Amino acid sequence: MAYQAPPSDDQGTPQQLGHTVAEISEKASMLVREEIELAKTEIAIKAKSLGKGIVVALIAGIMAVFGLIYFFHFAAVALADFVFDDRLVWGYAVVTGFLFFFAIIAGLLGVRWIKKGAPPTPDMAIDEAKRIKETVSS
Repeated sequence: MAYQAPPSDDQGTPQQLGHTVAEISEKASMLVREEIELAKTEIAIKAKSLGKGIVVALIAGIMAVFGLIYFFHFAAVALADFVFDDRLVWGYAVVTGFLFFFAIIAGLLGVRWIKKGAPPTPDMAIDEAKRIKETVSS
């Protein structure tokens, strides 16, 4: 004969215990799903910041290359200016300074966004999971 739980009295103790276990199991699975969703969201945010940082750093590199091109033009025209008394040197100097200025700003922004997004780990979700583990353990 199979074991059957004793019928519950007015307090319903065996039924309450089964209901409580089912409720804990349901809430635990819901908690795990929410933690996974939090981790996904956190990784997406960090990946977006990392992507923006990489794009801006690439733009900074491109501007620095163009700045170098203009610098070499500036140096060549400066030599010609000193020899031939030409005035093109100031146009090249202004463009070179402008490009380097924006390259520095873009580079600093890129570095900040890369540091903010790297490494793309779900730190908040990990901390929350540790707190839940500590709570359940105690």
